[in-house]
Order: sequence, then C-alpha cells, then structure tokens
Amino acid sequence: MSVETVKRVAGRTWGVGLSRIRILDEKKAREALTSEDVKNLMKQGLIIKKAKKGVSRGRARIKSIRKRKGRGRGEGSRKGTKNAVKSLKKRWIEKVRSQRDFIRKNKRKLGVNYRKAYKLVKGNFFRDKKHLKSFIESLK
Repeated sequence: MSVETVKRVAGRTWGVGLSRIRILDEKKAREALTSEDVKNLMKQGLIIKKAKKGVSRGRARIKSIRKRKGRGRGEGSRKGTKNAVKSLKKRWIEKVRSQRDFIRKNKRKLGVNYRKAYKLVKGNFFRDKKHLKSFIESLK
C-alpha cells in the first residue's frame, strides 16, 4: 500500500483528517497490505494521531482580569438596558435594605412612627435615602 493510502485507512479508522495522521516508519507502512496491517501498525505506535488544536483562552483570561479591575465597564461599553447591568429586583433589594438600615438607626427619632416608616419603605414610597431623611425631619 502507498503511504497516502495507509494514511487514509488510519484516518478512517480513527475518524480524523489526514493532516492529523503521522507515520513514523514509512518502510513498514508501505509493506502493509490490508487495513488489519494498518491497525496493527497503529497499535504498535508506528502510526500516531496528532493532538487536536484548540482555541487558546489566554486572551480571554487577560480580558476577564481587566474586567474584574473595572476596565471596559464604563457607560460607553454597555449595550443592554439598565436592567441588564443590574436587575430591577437587585436594585430594589439594595434600596430597601439601605432604607431599612437607615430607619433602624433613627428609631429613637421616629418613635411611634417607626412602623409607619417601615411600611412606607416596603410600599416603595421613598425614592431614595435622602427622601426618607426629609420625611423623618418633617415628622418633628
């Protein structure tokens, strides 16, 4: 068999392209007459299969490290909506937690109105902490 034919038979056996087949001993490869002979050469290690080339993740790793540092996350790089950056629910949770924390710290100032303020926070009455602060001062 010619070397090309041996390569083709080996490629078909392994299910790989001809460019990934390496024949180490061409003399023995030419002596092979049947596909069984080629398979024996493959078992002996005289015909080898080159490793598959992958796509390197090196650049992706560097990019992710830079993103962790905050590079490329500015206004001009954002493509989605406001909610794509931080979901409505996450924004709500942050807002409510900070407002509840604020009224907890000002519990003495609020007195009996603490529960009322708590319910108003839950009902999304206050735009932000500043609005809540002005509400507490208006109670005095």
